[in-house]
Amino acid sequence: MNEQDYIVQGELLIRDGVITSVGQTGQTADTVIDATGCAVMPGFVQTHIHLCQTLFRGFADDLLLLDWLKKRVWPMEAAHTAASIRASANLGVAELIKGGTTCALTMETVNHTEEVFHVVADSGFRAIVGKCMMDKGDDVPGALHEDTAASISESLSLLESWQGKAGGRIHFCFAPRFALSCTGELLTRVAQLAKERNVIVHTHASENRNECALVEGETGLRNVAYLDSLGLSGPHVVLAHCVHLDTAEFETLAKTRTNVAHCPSSNLKLGSGIAEITRMLDAGISVSLGADGAACNNRLDMFTEMRSMAMLQKAGHGPEVIPARQALRIATIGGARALGLEKQIGTLEVGKRADVIVVSLDTLHSAPGSGDPSSALVYSAQTSDVRSVLIDGIEVMKDRKLLTLDEGSIVQEANQEGAELIKRAGIGA
Repeated sequence: MNEQDYIVQGELLIRDGVITSVGQTGQTADTVIDATGCAVMPGFVQTHIHLCQTLFRGFADDLLLLDWLKKRVWPMEAAHTAASIRASANLGVAELIKGGTTCALTMETVNHTEEVFHVVADSGFRAIVGKCMMDKGDDVPGALHEDTAASISESLSLLESWQGKAGGRIHFCFAPRFALSCTGELLTRVAQLAKERNVIVHTHASENRNECALVEGETGLRNVAYLDSLGLSGPHVVLAHCVHLDTAEFETLAKTRTNVAHCPSSNLKLGSGIAEITRMLDAGISVSLGADGAACNNRLDMFTEMRSMAMLQKAGHGPEVIPARQALRIATIGGARALGLEKQIGTLEVGKRADVIVVSLDTLHSAPGSGDPSSALVYSAQTSDVRSVLIDGIEVMKDRKLLTLDEGSIVQEANQEGAELIKRAGIGA
């Protein structure tokens, strides 16, 4: 996934977590992974995930966004304990790794975000994690409704504790939920602090028509225009969704180089609409991909997101748009650029950190293997085809077996904690 989109046959050599050779043959190493019949490629980089929502899978179906939040997601987030957050994050990270995702930008809930950082550190995953910030909203449960100063203080504490930890695998981001649950005071202060501390801001924007109308009714501005007016735009800002934009907002995103995290499956399942990704790409807007959370997808599968993105855009703009190689770039180096990590990950190049996945192409649904491997990866491959995953040069999955996480224990704990959480939240299936 370098600038030339080279496809080479040969060997990839990794030393001390860094790629030292690409394509040469006849090299020696202490550990050898046989990748015959496979594509060796950079791990997927997802730019919008909610690890705290993995336990909500199957309990928030068939609702519009604002009802989904008020009737399901917010009550369940309010019912979280440290133990249930940990179980949810473990389940989510395990699913991401098994599906070939090696890095994610994740927005958590208001409480217990420290647990997610610990899960990321222990699992060997790479992530930018943000504590959800919410200091406004009549329908917000009391457990999620924060004092403005306290929300900022806790976020700064997490930043000080976790930024750059685990050998640089872990970073912090400010994560105000969206304009409807944050005061202008909080958003303005976040914009200032993010620039002062050189960290990412991650928030939702223009996901649903009703949300857009409410923001405009409260502020007099369209969603992206409102965030931009407060300083929440620029290369360090990642806006999830951006489904409903006017021409001026497209121009703002392009001019400010603000990043868009596209979540096609989530947008479809919530009935939010189809983002104009082709128009964004034509305008030079940075687009990357995320599965969103298991509460609205219900899986964290980058193969599905790549395929859905490409096919939805082809349906609207013709079969020529978003060819397979471009979709792969959006899912890898596109995500890395959105997170400011393009010099470290996102491509297989000498000097970069070794976040690498091995994907089998000799399966029934990908054969014959004589065509373009990019096509097989985008249109045919499945998460079950991912055989091995390395993050920072460390094997975290080998031959479909997780090495840093106990899959059986994770599922058992998720079932137990999930059932107890649903009871606390007072929600039926």
